[in-house]
Amino acid sequence: MSEDATQDIEPARPELRYRQASEGDVPEITRARSTDPASEPGDSRLAAYVQGTHHPQHALALRVVYVAVSGRSVVGYIAGHLTRRYACDGEVQYLWVAPQYRRQGIATELLSQLGGWFAAQRASKVCVNVAEDNVAAQLFFKGRGAGELERHWLVWADIRGAA
Repeated sequence: MSEDATQDIEPARPELRYRQASEGDVPEITRARSTDPASEPGDSRLAAYVQGTHHPQHALALRVVYVAVSGRSVVGYIAGHLTRRYACDGEVQYLWVAPQYRRQGIATELLSQLGGWFAAQRASKVCVNVAEDNVAAQLFFKGRGAGELERHWLVWADIRGAA
């Protein structure tokens, strides 16, 4: 085999794992997010959110964070909580995937994990706040069944059909 032929082979990526996150994952989530030059800085309240000491408007105490991990690195995360905002049962608070891992189904799997958690909590009507200029996020959530709720907000009547 020629030297040129071996250059066409991409190195294998460690297999992806999805799991529920803990407070100990917050520094790695923050580090991973900081490597994305196109993203806004991560929410500095993430640690307090995970600890249950930061409560978005109308949020109830029960919440969860899931991470997608490749090797030892967090490559994506999603978080959500129970809520009473807009008469919803749950709310997606955060969703982020590292640029080099986008369009590989990671966000969809993270949403599926969170949707399963919401279903276990008997929370079917779930909303998410999405900036009007974030076309990619709008398309992602709408492509997974979310509909318009009001300005900046999308909703699933039943999150179980999201992924």
